[in-house]
Amino acid sequence: MPEIRPSVVSQEILCTEVRAPPNAMVVFGASGDLARRKLLPSVFEILARDLLDEGFYLLGCGRTNLSDGSFREAAKQAIREKVDHASGKELDSFAGKLYYIAGDYDDAAFYQRIKSRLSQLGKKHKVIDSLIYYLAVPPFLYTTIVERLSQAELTCAEKTVAKQQARPEPGRRVKLVVEKPFGRNSTSAAELNERISRCFDESQIYRIDHYLGKETVQNILMFRFANAIFEAVWDRNYIDSVQITAAETVGVEHRASYYDKAGALRDMFQSHILQMLALVAMEPPASFEADRVRDEKVKLLRSIRPFNLDQLDNSIVRGQYGPGAINGQEVAGYRSETGVDPQSKTETFVAAKLFIDNWRWSGVPFYLRTGKCLAKKDTEIAIFFKNVPHSIFDSAGLGDIPPNVIVLQIQPEEGMSLSFQAKRPGSKICMSTLNMDFKYKSVFQADMPEAYQRLLLDCMVGDQTLFTRYDDVEVSWRLLTPVLEAWQKDDSAPYIYAAGSDSFPQADALIKSS
Repeated sequence: MPEIRPSVVSQEILCTEVRAPPNAMVVFGASGDLARRKLLPSVFEILARDLLDEGFYLLGCGRTNLSDGSFREAAKQAIREKVDHASGKELDSFAGKLYYIAGDYDDAAFYQRIKSRLSQLGKKHKVIDSLIYYLAVPPFLYTTIVERLSQAELTCAEKTVAKQQARPEPGRRVKLVVEKPFGRNSTSAAELNERISRCFDESQIYRIDHYLGKETVQNILMFRFANAIFEAVWDRNYIDSVQITAAETVGVEHRASYYDKAGALRDMFQSHILQMLALVAMEPPASFEADRVRDEKVKLLRSIRPFNLDQLDNSIVRGQYGPGAINGQEVAGYRSETGVDPQSKTETFVAAKLFIDNWRWSGVPFYLRTGKCLAKKDTEIAIFFKNVPHSIFDSAGLGDIPPNVIVLQIQPEEGMSLSFQAKRPGSKICMSTLNMDFKYKSVFQADMPEAYQRLLLDCMVGDQTLFTRYDDVEVSWRLLTPVLEAWQKDDSAPYIYAAGSDSFPQADALIKSS
């Protein structure tokens, strides 16, 4: 008898990465915290992986008065703090590609000087028609910078436009990267989209959400759509509920002036949480192309049932951390933080129960939670499957069998697990829950790359898959703006929870009430 072998042959998967074409990057806010902690180290890592074109250069723009030399030294120090393998020779080579120019963001003459400097650097580095403008500045400066760029005829690279307000042709290799938050509500988001679209085509705009650059968030698509065994049960017939949690141990830290005007709903929920929800619940796209993926995300977000404003506490609640302790260290309450209004009603915790009104998810609750100053740092997506319809082990006292659960661990320890029931050695009826775990670091023996590396490289090559589109942003804000307005009118304060808690009763009640 011939030996029967599986029809599937195991094979090593070879991964290829697209190398960036010639690009120049202009970073507004280059002397700030985001550029120092994230952007400069990430661009250096792209160079270290030999994915950056030789002609690349970066022009930093900011209000702080720095020379090229002082900016390069500050950049090298920032990179050394973040990148262990940053060697002297490689770091010096990268620093030689960095330049700086200082000025006021509302001064038209500043943009003429930027234009002149870009012309000089373009000739030196042989990068003429491919520019990336990165707005690493507070959101109130977005339209100022964009409109000044347009007036200086810097929104097109191949040739200048005839009129100052002329719209650039789609496909020009000039790109604009905009950080979150993109607006504060549905009205401001739509207005911001409209004003930016006067100067840049949608194909040029890259609205960045760094959560989408995390390896485990990207893996949601691979996990669902590259494995028939999971997608076949990914619906209301098999899944009981989905929980998405983004818990932080830190408070507002140095962001108090921003955070007290934003809160958890604007800062985390509207962007990171809803983006993860969309990837978990969206329909399979026709192909792995940017707009096909983003089409399905937007369709999913449009399917979320609006909140019932008359019974808001039954579907979404807000909390604010008070005094407590984390890892044995005393923590002050939110209202005692430097820069926070002592009477602030800003929420630092949001818990919500959502329903998606479509064929796949009808009746399945999605529980979303995010908060600061909690007991542990943990971002995960947990998919709870339904109980077995009938337990044959009921007569042996094992009728209440725990459900299967898939957990996608986003951070801090990236990985995934599947829990299932199995017999343990011992008596005839001896069952327990076992976990099949996969940890990225232990399998691949490497630290996870910084999310900005993925996103910056995608921007350089012109791939918008992991960037949010204008309608994605506007749909998200339309869902949440009524909640923000209701809270604004409400005289009551958020529920107080002690720093170091896992949650608070009113948030837990959303799950228990289902």
